[in-house]
Amino acid sequence: MSQSKTNPAPANAAPSLRRVGIVFAGGPAPGANAVISAAATSFIEDGREVVGFFHGYSNLQDYDADTHPMVSDEHYRVFQERDLRGLRNERGIIIGTARANPGRSIEAPADLDNPERTAALGRVYQAFVDLELDALVSIGGDDTLKTANLLHEYQKRLPEDSPRIRIVHLPKTIDNDYRGIDFTFGFFTAVDVMAKELQNLRADAMATSSYFIVETMGRKAGWLSYGVAIAGEAHLVVGVEDVTGDLATQENGRHCVDIDGLVEHIIDLMLTREKRRKHYGTVVLAEGLAEMLPDSFIAGLPRDEHGHISLARIDLGKLMADRVATRYEERTGKKKKLGSVQLGYESRCAPPHAFDVMLGSQLGIGAYRALVEEGLDGHMVSVSGQLDLHYVPFTELINPQTLKTEVRFIEPGSDFHRLARLLETRVDPEADWSPGRRQER
Repeated sequence: MSQSKTNPAPANAAPSLRRVGIVFAGGPAPGANAVISAAATSFIEDGREVVGFFHGYSNLQDYDADTHPMVSDEHYRVFQERDLRGLRNERGIIIGTARANPGRSIEAPADLDNPERTAALGRVYQAFVDLELDALVSIGGDDTLKTANLLHEYQKRLPEDSPRIRIVHLPKTIDNDYRGIDFTFGFFTAVDVMAKELQNLRADAMATSSYFIVETMGRKAGWLSYGVAIAGEAHLVVGVEDVTGDLATQENGRHCVDIDGLVEHIIDLMLTREKRRKHYGTVVLAEGLAEMLPDSFIAGLPRDEHGHISLARIDLGKLMADRVATRYEERTGKKKKLGSVQLGYESRCAPPHAFDVMLGSQLGIGAYRALVEEGLDGHMVSVSGQLDLHYVPFTELINPQTLKTEVRFIEPGSDFHRLARLLETRVDPEADWSPGRRQER
């Protein structure tokens, strides 16, 4: 990770920075208000104005000075000190959020030279210019980082005398799948909320001699599911990083999860635990496994403005619970109660964990320091170690050919990966399997 740190400069190092905008886009995350509050307070205390835009880019991308003007207190708010008092620990997002994507028509660098494909970006840029912004603080996930970079690149192609809006980005996602930073704000709160839910389900399973298959949010990577499984004392966790060997198959050139293999793996766990006289358990599955289902499971599902499948519509937990119950009875001649639960939405606006408040506050302060003290443009603010600030150029995070970001997966065999493996129930390969078990396994 690139480190761009210098000795702190006086607050007037960037005298041209008079007015700063803040946009929060994508899904909610605990600690959002800590980020916004810390950033806005830093600029205001230094005599600079801060404009918070409501609901991401949804109003900005439709901007037209005549037909769709930006209206104060309807589409944006000029923050006052009173707006920020006691905000750091508040639930939700003071300026709201949305998934509107003004860069959705941009698929390659050449598209940035196409006026039709850049029309929405142009409207966003013009709104910033007309509101006399000097800089933008972008807060969001990898798709929002992509948008921030597109706005940065769009301005490079403008005439030399055009106004420039400097851009810094603050990484946000409860999924923690972000390159360029160790942990994203909201991750630990989300893990804590869902882990407590999982502990409740564990107690229920113990009381009723049953199993719960729990699907957790996390998009493509397994960070959230692993965190929930570790903190919530699950007996098995499976993420996209684990789709290898008997859990993997190929279909039409796609690397897919083998549903039958995963079913057998869960039943192996159940039989191992039965040998130890434990007739209950919890299994955590990462929602990203749903995107790895064979085509027959996901064909025709709707996608959002960023092209993502609506994973919540698949209900992976119920799908697996039903199949495991059926296969368990085939293998053992006995019935077993299996429930399923989807976890995630209830964690996104939970009261933030103290660490997320501190991390989010440092990222907000980092936006001020990046723009005012460091004079940066086109950088993401990052934190490592003991909340040490770093500034990572967009060029190190964005693929120059695709203009997309790359997901950070858990590295198989890493200490974090092994932590979950060593804490879960280890399947006994010598268990007394029934005759109906697949012979190739």
